[in-house]
Amino acid sequence: MTDDNAGKAGEKDMKKKDGTDGKEITVEKKDKRDVVVHPIVLLSVVDHYNRVAKGTTKRVVGTLLGEVSDFNLHITNCFAVPFEEDPRDPQVWFLDHNFHESMYAMFKKVNAKERVVGWYSTGPKIKPSDLSIHELYRRYCPEPVLVVMDVQPKDLELPMEAYYSIQEKTSDEVFKRTFLHVQSTVGAFEAEEVGVEHLLRDIKNASASTLAVRVGDKIASLKGLSMRLLEISQYLSQVVAGKLPMNQEIIYQLQEVFNLLPDQDSEELVRSFAMETNDMMLALYLGSMLRSTVALHNLINNKIKNKQLKEKGSDGKAKKAKGKDKKEGDDSKKEDGGDDKSKEKDKDKDKDK
Repeated sequence: MTDDNAGKAGEKDMKKKDGTDGKEITVEKKDKRDVVVHPIVLLSVVDHYNRVAKGTTKRVVGTLLGEVSDFNLHITNCFAVPFEEDPRDPQVWFLDHNFHESMYAMFKKVNAKERVVGWYSTGPKIKPSDLSIHELYRRYCPEPVLVVMDVQPKDLELPMEAYYSIQEKTSDEVFKRTFLHVQSTVGAFEAEEVGVEHLLRDIKNASASTLAVRVGDKIASLKGLSMRLLEISQYLSQVVAGKLPMNQEIIYQLQEVFNLLPDQDSEELVRSFAMETNDMMLALYLGSMLRSTVALHNLINNKIKNKQLKEKGSDGKAKKAKGKDKKEGDDSKKEDGGDDKSKEKDKDKDKDK
């Protein structure tokens, strides 16, 4: 088999035989690998933006490092690269590739497994000069990936989009490159998960209660679900109207979602929901009764304590008043005795005379 035939065979779907019954299983080969972005990359990009372009309309650019694992492209590290562009002419830009090469040489000494896999930009959207910058990174990586980060996300979704560049045939028989969107997710190793949990623990609002945080998370999840349902509805409406072509894979996934939904007309499901709701309401009712009883008990104890303190205060005042009167009576008696003695002395003196 020649190299051309081998290449054509590699482009087709791979087939392998099952050892049990000898059936051929078709494995669909992906054109592009899915991108998994690790938390340290997100933190580094946000830190780069806050140091260089916060409060301005500029964007920052840097190099992505990573490796291929589990048939996915894992972006595990990144570093900033000096970048400038003319806001009036997007085709005028400068990227310091000498700085990029020296930084990558130092990173390679630390971790030889990490290699250049692409570059990032804080667009927050794709710009006209991105294809030119992408061609520059093709010198260091045959298939670089572009990750566009939104450092100030407003919607409840992942603040990043990943793209590969592909050749697109135009009407004038000239191949032109364009960006192809690929699936991107956020993943982490076990050690990274521990570090992220510690960071999130520090930035939590200490004044908010656990119940308030849980309710806020539920509301955010419901808002995200509502947005996704709205996108699905808009897509299906455009497909029915003929504005968009029908994608069999998307329709199949939607059918799987609908198949997993529970049958809400089933009596067993309705009864189970009612029992669960009654159990929860019983627990809430008992909790409210106990809280009211404890509050009433504390109120009665407080009144008894205040009454005892008041009685002790009145008894103390009465004892002080009695002691004061007794002391004044003793003083008057002493004064009367002194007067009598002085009178007797005067009488004795007169007798002597």
